[in-house]
Amino acid sequence: MNTDIYQFKLGDFQCIAVSDGTHIYAPPTFPLPATFLFANAPRRRLEQVLREHDLQPEQWSEWTSPYICLLVNTGEHKVLVDTGAGDLAPSTGKLLRNLQASGIAPEDIDTVIITHGHPDHIGGNVDSEGRLTFPNARYVMWKDEWDFWTSGQAEAKLDEHVREVLLDFASRNLPPIQGQLEHIDLETEIMPGISTLAAPGHTPGHMALSITSKGNQLLCISDMVLHPIHLEQPEWHAAVDFAPEQVIATRRRLLKRAATEKALVLAFHFPFPGLGYVVQKEDTWQWQPIGTTS
Repeated sequence: MNTDIYQFKLGDFQCIAVSDGTHIYAPPTFPLPATFLFANAPRRRLEQVLREHDLQPEQWSEWTSPYICLLVNTGEHKVLVDTGAGDLAPSTGKLLRNLQASGIAPEDIDTVIITHGHPDHIGGNVDSEGRLTFPNARYVMWKDEWDFWTSGQAEAKLDEHVREVLLDFASRNLPPIQGQLEHIDLETEIMPGISTLAAPGHTPGHMALSITSKGNQLLCISDMVLHPIHLEQPEWHAAVDFAPEQVIATRRRLLKRAATEKALVLAFHFPFPGLGYVVQKEDTWQWQPIGTTS
């Protein structure tokens, strides 16, 4: 499978899962993956679950995460969900190249939806000169999220070890979009077939999307979960989850919806193309990536 672009149809909508590259999470910048992803997991149970997923706890020293954006061509609009990490690392910032390989120029994008303000989701908002990468787009972001990153709340509430890089990206990539920004503070249809869903916890105004066409639904859940194990262990939160109890409640609500409605799901950090289905498994869930479903 091409790990840069994956084209698929959702009803009448033409969609593309687009890679912005990958990033390695490892010490000393990050905790070991098991601690980073499952910060509150009981140790013995965690080791058991990791082995069930063919991960050796004592050897799992780094986690290579894909960064997967989404392009939706509704026929009337070209919508981009998140802009990737930009210059976060040498292995990121591939979004534009991959869009152009799909025949999509930056000027073609008329709507950019920002799920939340972390570097890997806003880093492609501007180019190296600070100019808007998608100059013709309106930008859509949850108001609580915008306020968190632009009103001093982040400086006061973020942990010191992550504060500098997060604030640096926010200060470079959020103010330039303000003139073309539309705030969302309620779940609403922002255009025919694309609706916002409140999904707080990972960040204060984290947002998911329901995309529907001809009876088909795609739930774009962004960072509500970071790893497939989070479906089976929804109460294990990540070290970067801002409000863990809120994350758990959000997961249970949206994972139940995904399973009940048999929606296709896109998860930003899952193995490319990040698409699959959420299947009920006793009182939790299981991830079935596309291509493995019966």
